[in-house]
Amino acid sequence: MQTVARNALTPLPLEELQQLAAVFGMVKTDYVEPVDEKKLITDAISGMVASLDPHSQYFDKKSFKEFREGTTGRFVGVGIEITQEDGLVKVVSPIEGSPAYRAGLKTNDLITKVDDTAVKGLSLNEAVKRMRGEPNTKVILTIFRKEENRTFAVTITREEIKTQSVKAKVIEPGYAWIRLSQFQERTVDDFVRKLEEIYKQDPGLKGLVLDLRNDPGGLLDAAVAISAAFLPENVTVVSTNGQLAESKFTYKAAPEFYQRRGNNDPLKRLPAALKTVPLVVLVNEGSASASEIVAGALQDHKRAAILGSQTFGKGSVQTVRPLGPDTGLKLTTARYYTPSGKSIQAKGIVPDVMIDESEEGNVFSLLRTREADLDKHLGSGQGAEVKDPARDKLREEARKKAEEEARKPVAERKVPEFGTDKDFQLAQAINQLKGRPVLISKTQVIERKDEKKEN
Repeated sequence: MQTVARNALTPLPLEELQQLAAVFGMVKTDYVEPVDEKKLITDAISGMVASLDPHSQYFDKKSFKEFREGTTGRFVGVGIEITQEDGLVKVVSPIEGSPAYRAGLKTNDLITKVDDTAVKGLSLNEAVKRMRGEPNTKVILTIFRKEENRTFAVTITREEIKTQSVKAKVIEPGYAWIRLSQFQERTVDDFVRKLEEIYKQDPGLKGLVLDLRNDPGGLLDAAVAISAAFLPENVTVVSTNGQLAESKFTYKAAPEFYQRRGNNDPLKRLPAALKTVPLVVLVNEGSASASEIVAGALQDHKRAAILGSQTFGKGSVQTVRPLGPDTGLKLTTARYYTPSGKSIQAKGIVPDVMIDESEEGNVFSLLRTREADLDKHLGSGQGAEVKDPARDKLREEARKKAEEEARKPVAERKVPEFGTDKDFQLAQAINQLKGRPVLISKTQVIERKDEKKEN
């Protein structure tokens, strides 16, 4: 209610709105062929919102439904996490056990066509729409695999994808690993269940690795709950600040900040030992948003050692507001701040110990895009941006290294799957917990794109 009242008091820019109406009228009457009026309006809204920052978005009927599916962790499709690169759709990773995973799709594969439709020119949302559909229907994806320099088609049968956001196992007696791949509605319950299993298997746990690598984030209440599982009660987990009164808020490690209405506190079932067990958090450039909130809270409260690479830097809050029964607006309304008051936006979390992806170094990480590399990204709000030419040089070197890697046999070049015995960073995390030497990165530098300039 406050939002409506506040906006009503702000005078509208009439001259500019008249210009918008004039352009609408000209397009309608003068364009080479008739245009759909509703589509024109929808596209104007989409363009206005998309110009703000990379995370604000207008949802039409179908994309709103898909957004809701994404937060519940259930949808019908092929089962891949995707991003956009050079106008094509790039596979970030196939969801384990999904039809795409079984069909052999790999990270960095480029999708050039969905059925007979070329992907170039489509928005990411439109590409997603074409890949999703009804269960047991088929979709043909045309794939370009850069590393093998070949194009091929794969026919995939769509099915309901239940994304499993939590994996865990005892690595060796006394030491366990728990991985969160996303923060969804089921994540906290799955996290509690997996930890119950771990403690049943090994009650005398001496150390735990919380793996947030490549976790793109998700629901804020889930991030607060995961942080609260390890922190003393009532300490600050994260604070937000924006224009609206409700955007200025502090979330604490207490049930009222994460407990869902009508449900019990899921963390009550956790063993008390979890509050004190030695903890290492693994992060990388793909750890974003909710992952950064958890890593930042555990780092600031000195509850865990953070190992890995500087995180993505998505420290902004998106509020989803319905615009009608089946359309909505996702709008950036605030920035996140760690308990010590540091903005995460365009900076990310800097690990306590920088660790490379493999013993050979960070072959691929510099090629990954971070928030500060995105067009129109929101600044940190804590100083002007400083471009780093050294990073561009390192990125170019990494590109050359990646090309060399691509020429090696597949078995030699693949970065091993997280949680396996070949997972170099996990081995370093276990060393950290045991007080053994850790192989620290010799090449990684802290990226400081948003910093206060010294006068």
